[in-house]
This record gives sequence, C-alpha cells and structure tokens, in this order.
Amino acid sequence: MTTNGLLQIILYFVVLLVLAKPLGVYMAAVYENRPLLLKRILGPLEAGFYRLSGVNPEQEMGWKNYAAALLWFNLFGGLAVFALQMLQAYLPLNPQQMANVTLDSSFNTAISFMTNTNWQGYSGEATMSYLTQMLGLGVQNFLSAATGMAVLVALIRGFQRTHADGIGNFWADLTRGTLYILLPLSFLVAVALVGQGVVQTFKPYHTVPLVEQTSTATETATQTLAVGPAASQIAIKQVGTNGGGFFNANSAHPYENPTPVANFLEMLLLILIPAALCHTFGTMVGDTRQGWAILSTMTLVLVSLLFVTVGYEQNGNPALSALGAQQSISIDQSGGNMEGKETRFGIVNSVIWATATTAASNGSVNSMHDSYTPLGGMIPMWLIQLGEVIFGGVGSGLYGMLIFALIAVFIAGLMIGRTPEYLGKKIEAFEMKMSAIVILIPAFLILAGTALAVMVDVGKSAVANPGAHGFSEILYAFSSAAGNNGSAFGGLSANAPFYNTILGFTMLFGRYGIIIPVLAIAGSFAAKKTVPTTVGTLPTHTPLFVMLLIGTVILVGALTFVPALALGPVVEHLIMNAAP
Repeated sequence: MTTNGLLQIILYFVVLLVLAKPLGVYMAAVYENRPLLLKRILGPLEAGFYRLSGVNPEQEMGWKNYAAALLWFNLFGGLAVFALQMLQAYLPLNPQQMANVTLDSSFNTAISFMTNTNWQGYSGEATMSYLTQMLGLGVQNFLSAATGMAVLVALIRGFQRTHADGIGNFWADLTRGTLYILLPLSFLVAVALVGQGVVQTFKPYHTVPLVEQTSTATETATQTLAVGPAASQIAIKQVGTNGGGFFNANSAHPYENPTPVANFLEMLLLILIPAALCHTFGTMVGDTRQGWAILSTMTLVLVSLLFVTVGYEQNGNPALSALGAQQSISIDQSGGNMEGKETRFGIVNSVIWATATTAASNGSVNSMHDSYTPLGGMIPMWLIQLGEVIFGGVGSGLYGMLIFALIAVFIAGLMIGRTPEYLGKKIEAFEMKMSAIVILIPAFLILAGTALAVMVDVGKSAVANPGAHGFSEILYAFSSAAGNNGSAFGGLSANAPFYNTILGFTMLFGRYGIIIPVLAIAGSFAAKKTVPTTVGTLPTHTPLFVMLLIGTVILVGALTFVPALALGPVVEHLIMNAAP
C-alpha cells in the first residue's frame, strides 16, 4: 500500500469518528423528545401527523403491540411498492414509457425495499419510472431505515426502564426518526451531491451524438444518456444504509458518483449513522463508555478486515504475474487487481467502500465485488455473514451487536459461575432463547438457501461462472438477502422467477425473524428490575470486554460459515495460486 492510500484510510476513519459523537448526541435528544431547534420548526408538522392519524405519541406500547404496528405498517409499504411497479405504465412521471414490472420482480423488489435490503435484480434506468423510483423506492428508503432505528430505541428503553409495561410508541419513534434525522440529513446531502454533479431532473433521457463518429454505416451515431431525479434517492440510499442505486451500475456510475468529493461523502455516509448510534446508545443508557466500547469493537474489526482486503487486491492475480503482467505499484500504474474497479477511485477507495458497505448492511458499490480476488471478495461476504453487526444497518446493526453483547456476557457468566448481567439487567433463559433465534435465523436462511439453489437446475443455470466461483456467487446472494445487505456477485443472473421468489422470502424472514425476538427481549428487560453493580459484575466498557465481544462475533461467524467458504473462495484461491 502507498502512503497516499494509508492517508486516505486514516482520513476516512478520523472524519467518521469526529462526526459520530455530535450526531449521536443529537439523535438521543430526538428520541428522548428533548427541546431542539429543529423541533421548533417541524414540531407543528409532527403534531399534524398525529392528529390526522389519530395517534397519541405519549401512549406506551407493549412489545407485542409495538411489533404488530411495525409489521402492519411495513406490510402496507411493501404492498404500495408492489402496486406501483405493476401499474407504472399507466401512471405519470414515466417519460421513457417504462412497461409494468413482471410479477416476480415486483414481489422481490417490494420486499427488498421494505426490509432495507435494496437487492436489485433489475436495471434501474431500464425498468423503473421516475414515479416508481421516488414514490415507491425512495419513500421506502426513509421508512425502512426509520423502522430499524425505532426497534433499536425500543431495545434501549428496555435497558433504561424498570418494572415497565411499555417500550415506547412505534408511530412516534418512526415519525421522529424520519422527520428530525433522516429527512434533514438527506436534504443536506442531496444538495451537496447536486453541487458535485449528481443528476436531479424530471426531463426525459437525452439522445446525443457519439463523441467519435465511425465510418461504419451499420453502427449507430448516437447514444442515450439516462438521467432522472437521482440525487435525492442517492442521498437517502447512503444516509439510511439502503444501497439501492438509481442506475444499474450503482455508485460506480458517474451520474451517481461523479467526483472524489462525492465518493468520499458517500463512503462516509455508509456507516455514519450506525457509528453515531453507538453514542446515542451510551447517552440514553446513562453511560457513554458503553457506546464507546461497542464502537471500538466495530471499528477494530472493520479496520482489520479492510487491511486484509487491501492486501489481497493490491497483490493482484499470481496467474497474471506468471504471464509477465506488471502488477506492482509504479509511477505509471496503481498495480494490483484493477478488474472491476474504476480507475478514478483506485484500489484503496474501492476497498474502503466494499468493506464498509458490507459491514454496514448498505450494499451500494463503487466497484464490482465479483471481480475481486477470491479472498479479497470473501472478506465483504464474511462481513455480511457475521450478522451485519459491524456497524450494520441504521438501528439493525447496533441491536444485532447488542444481542452479541448479551451472548458474550452470558459466556463470561458461565466461566465464573455467576448469573450474567448487562447494564443492570439479569440475562435469563428467555433472553438467551430469543438471542439464539437472532443468531440462528440468518445462518439457516443462508446455508439452506444456498444448498437448495445448488441442487436444482434453475439455481445452477443462473450462474455465469462454473466451479468454485459460481458457488461463491450463489452463497453471496443468499448471504446478502438474509443479511439485508443488497450487494451481489454480479455473475449471478438472479432476475428470474426462482431467485426473485426465494430471495424475496429470504429477505423477509431475515428482517422480521430478527426484529420480533429483539422486541421481545426489549419487553422482557423493561419489565425487570435493575440489579445494582457489585464487585462480581463484569464491566462491559473495558478493553477486556471489547476483546471478548470481538471473539464472540468472529467465533460464531467462523464456526457457522467456514465450511461453506472453504467450498467457494478458499478453493478458488488455491486454484488461482496453483495455476501455471
């Protein structure tokens, strides 16, 4: 790695950590309904929403009512996106006269955006009208992100409260997260992206002459440039860890990511709110050291795996070196494996994005993960398989990490023969059963889905590459769907009835199969008394606990997925290095 590359990595994490604390403190004030300047401006709008909907924001909900409200609201949003796709040919804001989307693709996409996965089996600029992109996909980008943050806040209240029946009001949490956090931040980002050249227009696509005309009569002399209201969707896709691109090439497309400044800003937003929510957590539970411990855990894992990926990509492909290709860094070239990467971003910026987007459950890309070296591509896949808890999605990443914290404390309690406690709450059989469900559901969905796909002809026929890499493409797809990430190894032709259907159900159960147990844990903790700290209580803010938590996360991921990874990326790596 060059000095320049190292400085880029350092700058990225310094800016991230500097911005995380003030944003985290602000979000804690929002969810605790404390006075804020923005509340003075938007407060009447919030109150108007409650009056129109008949909601009393002060009315507490038990965890079952909270979960029911969440599920009904998300179901309605998914049905709205499904209907927009099925009817878009008859609706306005469709200057390119896009046809109605097929039934299976509409089903897959509706679930994808409802669950904050944003898996895209279609090409955005060739499939979706402006109205579908904005009213369907763009709106769900806000609401799915706000849903994840609401679940996290409900869990935090479980730690805060004693002998309480309620964990908050879902409608109030959803409204405040959208109105005071996601909308203002997305507005500022959208304006900044437009300033950098990201397109934002309702005009039809442009037909322009080719820069270099050819003399061959059979070749066309023009090309069509897809445009549209992209900047507003790109802003929330990054702010809300959604990841669904306006264009098929996602953030590798110059209309979504035109400059180094835009690239840095979008990379920063990948994990900004997930990092800031660690401070929100610490502030709300009254011990900021707890937030720092969780943030330290996430950062250490991400930085370590980032350098591993940079190393594999910078070393390049030994098979090409054997043929005499120059892959070392020089004044003339960046060296390493540049296949699938934008030359304007290079290896380091591509790898920062690839690891951050898979750590953060975002899924947007500025390079093609399918073209990474076997082990370089394995790291992003493994970050998803760890449970999307290394930063993870907005809200979902932190509540997933808190489940791992409960497991780590439980393991430590077994070692010393003491009833485990976390933040003053005893961890008993019910919490561990729910935590086990949270850990097992994604693993089951990934491994069972992959096994099914490699056993049936329709699953194997969609693979563009034979052998180990083809297996990796299928494994990555189910990892991405179950982890609600949305990125992919592009060699898998997934826009077909089999994959649209099975991945749709994988995304559905991968999201709500975790949310419901987490809310159950929140309700259980809220009803308990707070146990005073004693000399026998395990401190959960120390470097020792950070190492214990890292070990728990990695051990679960390693034991679960190493056999599957051995059949894909590891075998491919061995074959690549054995090539003459």
